[in-house]
Amino acid sequence: MSEKAANAAPLGLLGFGMTTVLLSFVHNARLGPLDSMILAMGLAYGGLAQVIAGVMEYKKGNTFGTVAFTSYGLFWWSYVILNLLPKYYLLVGIQEATNEALMIYYFMWGLFTFIMFFGTMKKNRALQFVFMSLAILFFLLAVKSALLAYTSLTITDLELFTRIIGVEGIVCGLSAVYLALAEVLNEMHGKTVLPI
Repeated sequence: MSEKAANAAPLGLLGFGMTTVLLSFVHNARLGPLDSMILAMGLAYGGLAQVIAGVMEYKKGNTFGTVAFTSYGLFWWSYVILNLLPKYYLLVGIQEATNEALMIYYFMWGLFTFIMFFGTMKKNRALQFVFMSLAILFFLLAVKSALLAYTSLTITDLELFTRIIGVEGIVCGLSAVYLALAEVLNEMHGKTVLPI
């Protein structure tokens, strides 16, 4: 007797989308400090929920879903660690991540996301939008880090650019939330409630 496996994608998309919206709104659009709410969401919902979704996709034989969800879940964990460790760096003598290091970090995630975008070409337009807008977000963050690393510009000089990054991140995150809710509602009603 075979049981139908649940669709893990909405869980992963919500974990990614809600955490991205919160980070983009608080830290980038509002220019507020990184706080415990964002780090907690990054560990629990952005990180753990996506890793769980990736494991569920693995059990269904979905390589794309496995790679995407587990990778972005682990991205959130690495992001949280990058922001928590500076408190302990001085104790052990490890240098805090530089803007140059963050530039490469965001660039590599942008490159990974851009390549993964091509895996969405046979999927729905909503998923394509999520991946392309996320690639753009990572590349914008890489550009910001590069400007801080290689020019005399300061965070204050880049305030407008940072707010633009925040708005783009909110759009990206909300597109993932929309897709997740569309998949749940469409499945529950057995028809297209929200088009994807």
